Amino acid sequence: MTNEDHAGEGSLLLDEQLCFALYAAQRAVTAAYRPLLEELGLTYPQYLVLLVLWERGETTVKELAEALRLDYGTVSPLLKRLESAGVVRRERAAHDERSVLVACTGLGEELRERAARVPGALRSATGLGGADVVRLREELWELTRRAQAAAERPL
Repeated sequence: MTNEDHAGEGSLLLDEQLCFALYAAQRAVTAAYRPLLEELGLTYPQYLVLLVLWERGETTVKELAEALRLDYGTVSPLLKRLESAGVVRRERAAHDERSVLVACTGLGEELRERAARVPGALRSATGLGGADVVRLREELWELTRRAQAAAERPL
């Protein structure tokens, strides 16, 4: 039997688990990013925060957490560390005291220029071509949509 033959049978072999393949890939990709981000003084989660801010500009903590698919309790410590490093600033919104706005500082914008080489360096390090990256990203987003829909359905 091939791996495809086992796919629908509920195999409990570790290497046949989709979740484990995704987990292993995520850990490997994060490890590949590590030396690139260390040059910038960033962790991978901090890099993700900055990607959102570079794309959207000033945003609320709530919107940032939603974009990253994280809860407030996870985003808050990331922002505190970035703020302590002088990379972002946080302040209460004038129109709504409950809302906290986050934006890059000048240092955060300087990091953007230095970080511009990171995606290409990672692609080069992995040997993936542009078409491969696009295909893989589309497949992963489709898996994300399907898994979210499955998580929302009652068993």
